[in-house]
Amino acid sequence: MRVGILTLFAAILATAAFAADAPTPTEADYYKITDLPIPAGVVLEVGALEMLPGDVLAASSRRGEIYLVDKPFSSNPRDFVFTKFAGGLHEVLGLVYRDGWLYATQRGELTRLKDTNNDRRADLFETVADGWEINGDYHEYAFGSRFDRDGNLWVALCLTGSFSSENKFRGWALRITPEGKVLPTTSGLRSPGGLGMNAAGDMFYTENQGPWNGACSLKHLAPGQFVGHPAGLKWYDDAKLPGKKPETPKSGSRVAIEAKRIPELVPPAVYFPYPQMGQSASGIVCDTTNGKFGPFAGQMFVSDQAASTVMRVVLEKVKGRYQGACIPFRQGFSSGNLAMLLTLDGSLFIGGTNRGWGSRGGKGYSLERLNWTGKIPFEVQTMSARHDGFDLTFTKPIDKKTVEDLKSYKMRTFTYIYQESYGSPEVDETTPVIESAVIAADSKSVRLKVKGLQEGHIHELHMAGIRSSDGLPLLHDAAYYTMNLIPD
Repeated sequence: MRVGILTLFAAILATAAFAADAPTPTEADYYKITDLPIPAGVVLEVGALEMLPGDVLAASSRRGEIYLVDKPFSSNPRDFVFTKFAGGLHEVLGLVYRDGWLYATQRGELTRLKDTNNDRRADLFETVADGWEINGDYHEYAFGSRFDRDGNLWVALCLTGSFSSENKFRGWALRITPEGKVLPTTSGLRSPGGLGMNAAGDMFYTENQGPWNGACSLKHLAPGQFVGHPAGLKWYDDAKLPGKKPETPKSGSRVAIEAKRIPELVPPAVYFPYPQMGQSASGIVCDTTNGKFGPFAGQMFVSDQAASTVMRVVLEKVKGRYQGACIPFRQGFSSGNLAMLLTLDGSLFIGGTNRGWGSRGGKGYSLERLNWTGKIPFEVQTMSARHDGFDLTFTKPIDKKTVEDLKSYKMRTFTYIYQESYGSPEVDETTPVIESAVIAADSKSVRLKVKGLQEGHIHELHMAGIRSSDGLPLLHDAAYYTMNLIPD
């Protein structure tokens, strides 16, 4: 009997030693990147992605071409066959399929394409809408969305030079109805990087750092709202929106202060601190796969072109306004991530380009697929604001000792100058006090009581000391919560 106990004890010690010596898991253990090799001679600087019937992936190029990719879900690179579907278009930054038509958002119009003779080449091109103006400035991007709940497509228009509004409706988000009517909807855009909806079907776009934008951000788009850059307000009368034209903000103020003075001004839902979370926010997708993409159902994912990364966004509404946290998710992509498409089977297709911008991923262009391996990473799953702190939930059971140890946490807050000048340093920094951390009965959540929450500030939280119940550190131990409003 004594020999049996000693043997068991030795086995336990050996297992513990093995676990201690085991390498700490990395992002690649949970989410695998697969390259879809682009054929020689094809310059596919991906601007948009869409899935067509028959499991065919459509990928548009900034150079005005659309390619069809056969067997995009395969694990064998030799299965990927690229066929040119259309050419001669103008920088397609939006693709969506409906009822036999492929809708393409070009710089100057929304076009729909069809292959009428089944030779895998578009032979019918129709203009759906072209109710905006362009010139030769390379910044005059037009990003297109998927269909919203009302059957509309949205187009987000970059300002001329990303600074001004010489051409009609630059700096606006437009809705295009199923009949092709153009509805100017939201003013105040500067330099969009992508459009996408959350799980509730509300439309968002990514904004880039620059004038009136201290850092990149995710902003909610809704009729009549003003999202921050005043250059496009010159087109307000042409938009024929109900209500009065928003006032011009005071340069050098703070967006939270100006939002109280200008009712139409809506601050960013989530800031992406610059450069901690990247420098050029771009594509947006929402996880509607019901668990096939991992433990983040209903959450949003945003790519960054400069950093070649994908971030995770946890949104909530407080007093009717969106706010929430961004958390690192996956790095290591080959080029500058721009367009993304998340399919129902849990495959995230990502297209990249670095032309004119540069990127951490060194390739000039790329097409890649990201899949969940089935292993659950130890991550902060959600972060929700409370009147006196935050509730955090985790993807795996947490160690009570480390999660309740206040030395496991570090928090600071800061904001940005809301100004006409380019970007902003971090300003108005404060150091809130985390007074207590109490684990819940489910062993997967903790309540942080925090003294010194700041409206209008980003709350940067580091959790380096937390461990899971099986001894793992967090895969990503930082979260950045944009606190537009403190809950009651």
